[in-house]
Amino acid sequence: MSDPYIWLKWVHILSATILFGTGLGTAFQMWITHMRGNVAAIAVTARNVVLADWLFTLPSGIIQPVTGAMLIAHVGYSPHSSWLSVSYVLYAIALLCWLPVVWLQIKIAKIANESHETNNPLPPLYYTYMRRWFVLGWPAFIALLAVFYLMIAKPELW
Repeated sequence: MSDPYIWLKWVHILSATILFGTGLGTAFQMWITHMRGNVAAIAVTARNVVLADWLFTLPSGIIQPVTGAMLIAHVGYSPHSSWLSVSYVLYAIALLCWLPVVWLQIKIAKIANESHETNNPLPPLYYTYMRRWFVLGWPAFIALLAVFYLMIAKPELW
């Protein structure tokens, strides 16, 4: 693998896998722990999900557009082609959903930790935040699925 293109494509695909896989895995852990209702487990899981976002989601989310731009330049694709333009919009949608999700996760972790430490039930605000978290996850998930398709198929849409 001495070809720089292969390395660049490998990093791009690996970071896409980490971005999507971390998102799916942490969402599953957060939701299933929420559904089980164990306040101590919710506090720990929410903290770990936030940590995973900082360690894996954020770096891979930055690497994606950087390596994507490098691949576009290397291969010679028009950065304004329809499939890339739609991909940019979908990626922005995912980002715009992820930013409040991280904020919500931080708040959820804090609320769950306080409830656990004081041996109190989770307050209504926790459930409001979890509903918002759940709702915001879907457009991000669907947007990234669509980006995967567009990166593979590269269809001319207009």
